[in-house]
Amino acid sequence: MTLRISLKKGEPVIVNGAVLRAQGRTDLVVENTATILRGREVMKPEEAVTPARALYFACMMAYIDEAELARHQQSVLERLETLMAALESHEAKAVCIRFAQKVATGKFYAALVDCRWLIAYEADALARFAPSEGSVPSEGETAA
Repeated sequence: MTLRISLKKGEPVIVNGAVLRAQGRTDLVVENTATILRGREVMKPEEAVTPARALYFACMMAYIDEAELARHQQSVLERLETLMAALESHEAKAVCIRFAQKVATGKFYAALVDCRWLIAYEADALARFAPSEGSVPSEGETAA
């Protein structure tokens, strides 16, 4: 199976754990099995600030760091448990189950797709509960 990847100038890509950066617009053709993450799919540790983002980061690490796979799989399980406990939506829980099935079979890249859905779901949920700008404090609250 051949995979074609187009990179913009300066865009990083991780191939089998090595970080590569395009010097100019670059097209790569991967002709065998490899672990690949494009720069836009990579999350930095400091970006893993919510349960869904922490799950994505743990799954990403399990995908790209085979040497520490057992440790990363444990981290995935812990973060999945935390996220599942916080979810009320049946749809979101179903996505978590699908995610867990992919992780159990070593399909980490496919599991990252489910994580991106969970991150978007989480962001929407957090936005609904965030106080809007200019809102008036309710009785007993003080304005900052």
